[in-house]
Amino acid sequence: MTLPSWQDKKFGGMIRAALWLETEVGVGNIFTKATLRQAFPEATQIDRRIRDLRDRGWQIDTSRHDPSLSQDEQRYVKQGAPVWLPGQAKAPGHKASLTAVQRTRIQQADNYLCRTCGIGAGESYEDGIEQAFLNITRRKVLLADGTSTVQHVTSCRRCASGTSGHEVDLGGVLAKVESLAPLEREVFAGWVKNDRRERSLMEKLWGEFRTLPEESRLAVARAVSDESE
Repeated sequence: MTLPSWQDKKFGGMIRAALWLETEVGVGNIFTKATLRQAFPEATQIDRRIRDLRDRGWQIDTSRHDPSLSQDEQRYVKQGAPVWLPGQAKAPGHKASLTAVQRTRIQQADNYLCRTCGIGAGESYEDGIEQAFLNITRRKVLLADGTSTVQHVTSCRRCASGTSGHEVDLGGVLAKVESLAPLEREVFAGWVKNDRRERSLMEKLWGEFRTLPEESRLAVARAVSDESE
């Protein structure tokens, strides 16, 4: 099937950008911000039109998704909806832009923490290289009835990178909850209620033990052995 020309200005910027990727860049190849802007010198927001394509299923990786890319490079990985066809340019409802109020509500519900690693906005990562920046991302959820939906979640920039297409299994989690013994269920319910899990004394003690030098570990091993005899 012959594609329309990406230079045809009767199309909007997003459609022309999609056609440019397909005919000029090609799947698997790299382009830079400079080449993109050279191709569309009259389009002041062509970078945004590329981002709009991601909401239509197009996979266009940046250095955040692919560490082998430089900050100025992007890789065209996969075609999404053929937006040049009638009816294909509209984004799915769950991918529509969130309002400021909606974003705030989601972050409030997530206690202003990344739901993957637990870091808060502005906190430093353990490596000390950068501070965390939180955003709202979409997460695919497999429901107990086997259908899939998309829900919003708070993620830090690091955890959000490279998670495109990842799906969490809610049905599987619910099945594991049902399999818990009564005491385990009670403990887990407390974690859910507080949205926080406190490490047990045994876990804390194990962590301290792991930090001991060999001679000290042997002393603990003898103490444990003596008490068990």
